Amino acid sequence: MALKLIQRRLLLGQLGIQRYPPVGPLCPTRLLRTSPAGRPSCVACLCTSASCCIRKQGCQNLQLDRVVRSLATITREPYFICSSSVEFHSDLFPRFSLIQQHQPTTAEEKAFQQRLGSCSSSWQVFKLLRTVGIMSDTMAAAALHRVADLEQDGNSLKDPSMLENHTIRALCFQVEQDSGRLTDGGLVSALLACTRLFLDPWSTLMVRLVSESQERLDRGHMSVGQLCTLGQAMLAMEGHSSVMLQEVMEQIQKQEPSQWSLADLIAVYRLMQSGVGEVGKYRNLMNAMHTHAVSITFDMDPAAVSQLLSALVTLNQTQARPLVISLCKQATRHMPHFTDKEFSLVLEALMYFGHSDNHFVEAMEKYVPRMAFTSQPETVTKVMQFFGQRNILSPPVFDIIAESFVYRADDYSTSQVATQIIPFGKLGYLPPNAGEMFRKVETILRARFSHFQPRTLLNLLHSCILVERFPVNFVSKVFSSYFLQHLQEDGKKMDPTVLAQLTQLYMTLKLECPFFEGPELFPKFRIKSFLISGHFVETPLDSNLYHSVKTGLVDLLGARSYFGSQVPTPYCYTLDVEIKFDEDGFVLPASHDDAYRRIALCIDGPLRFSTNKRQLLGKEAIKQRQLRLLGYEVVQIPFYEMEKLQTKTSVVKYLHEKIFPHSHRLSW
Repeated sequence: MALKLIQRRLLLGQLGIQRYPPVGPLCPTRLLRTSPAGRPSCVACLCTSASCCIRKQGCQNLQLDRVVRSLATITREPYFICSSSVEFHSDLFPRFSLIQQHQPTTAEEKAFQQRLGSCSSSWQVFKLLRTVGIMSDTMAAAALHRVADLEQDGNSLKDPSMLENHTIRALCFQVEQDSGRLTDGGLVSALLACTRLFLDPWSTLMVRLVSESQERLDRGHMSVGQLCTLGQAMLAMEGHSSVMLQEVMEQIQKQEPSQWSLADLIAVYRLMQSGVGEVGKYRNLMNAMHTHAVSITFDMDPAAVSQLLSALVTLNQTQARPLVISLCKQATRHMPHFTDKEFSLVLEALMYFGHSDNHFVEAMEKYVPRMAFTSQPETVTKVMQFFGQRNILSPPVFDIIAESFVYRADDYSTSQVATQIIPFGKLGYLPPNAGEMFRKVETILRARFSHFQPRTLLNLLHSCILVERFPVNFVSKVFSSYFLQHLQEDGKKMDPTVLAQLTQLYMTLKLECPFFEGPELFPKFRIKSFLISGHFVETPLDSNLYHSVKTGLVDLLGARSYFGSQVPTPYCYTLDVEIKFDEDGFVLPASHDDAYRRIALCIDGPLRFSTNKRQLLGKEAIKQRQLRLLGYEVVQIPFYEMEKLQTKTSVVKYLHEKIFPHSHRLSW
């Protein structure tokens, strides 16, 4: 540690920094210093002793006529070493000094934070600062953070000239000069705020803050929250290889997560989420954090629930299932109090982990009707995406989303339009205002057809045919060579799912729209079996349910040879079970080619229905509908009817009534 202090003293000395500035009035200082070469330095350097600009974006247009303004005529009151509060002086040039008396009360700090949060621009923040009499170091850091919130635009600032404002220059100047007197919390928070403002890491201000933070870190007295704030700052400055960041994590690991407060726990999760925990490190630490989080979930507010779920997604903590379940329960309690952003994060996490429960869905059915017309489009879209991905059919939610879509769709992006409509087709549900909703979809397609991404557009049109809404006015464009080329990615073979969608779209127009006289789909884009697309068009057969049905059919028909299983058809579909009959109604062997009548048994397991209702998914409904149009007699064997049958005799009787409803049962 002694070696570190010596090295740090040498570095500060090379930069011309005094470890503790002299007590007393400041020497006359110029607003723009002149470098040894006679070139003025940037006003954003905050009158520090740095030899380079503090802004990564570089100095703004320097005007030489500003160079000779002096602060010699402005007297500065002496400051004292023994305090961490900052006094603000309203004068021609704003100044701050540390004082020992009259620190702001808790109520004053709270009122300041509220006023700070209401500022909608940096200039409003500066105006607020000029009206404040006394500021603590945490208040000063909060002001810098608020400026960063308002000015950040990706990896730069919206208005870099904002850093030339006298108020923020004076504030940063005093933070630099008095870094040794800041509290641990104020110090690391100010450092993090400076990184968010993209200040040069080698400016005097940043070097002093980092140096002081290293000394505080070496003492080992920082709280978990302060360590996390310092870790965030060093991650922004130096990345994952930062030595100080590693020291921060070492100190965090030495502590017991079960003793942490909720704020400390969330702070560590956020640090991990920033990239520290992505490479699989700190597994034991995170497991201990998950265990502790489960025990205090009931204390979490909406913001904490959403932040924690978001962190679990980023960190891919699929093993934290108990914590996800606990957070889902807490999210149910907080449902009406989430902001749009928080609610979107919750839904995204539940989709990621594949979790939901009845209580959460019931809470959504009460909450969504109140927010569908007022929430951000992306939040409403997340709602429908959640129900669609989880295969949950909720008429109250779907109906109100359909109503809001008619009125708000013009403001939606093409992706949002498609994402809100696709679940209606996937779950095979038509709302009461289906006519209005699909007319709105058609209007949007006419106006913005070229704005849709090819895959998004195909998904939208395919979902429409699942509920018997046929996009005949747009198929000619979809089947064009130009559009089909755009469906192929970088000259690669077309995705089997895309081929299945195109084929089913083409089949639907031929079977259900006989008046359609548009272009043909090129043969090379048609497939012979939907099975090659995986489970997108056809849901696989439930093996346990099939075994029960097969056993009953053998007893009913007399032999296994009288029915076929997993029978491919010339129409791309695969039949679960096929039974053939001659003209007299006698059952034919499955190997017989010619048949007068064919029965297709659809053995529908739970995966072919919505998860909460006994309604077939859209892809199963269109399959059965089109098999009937192709001449098959479709007999549905749903799982919920088979579950009631406890004996072999009852299964045989049930199958007889389904397949031979008008004949008596014969005993073999």
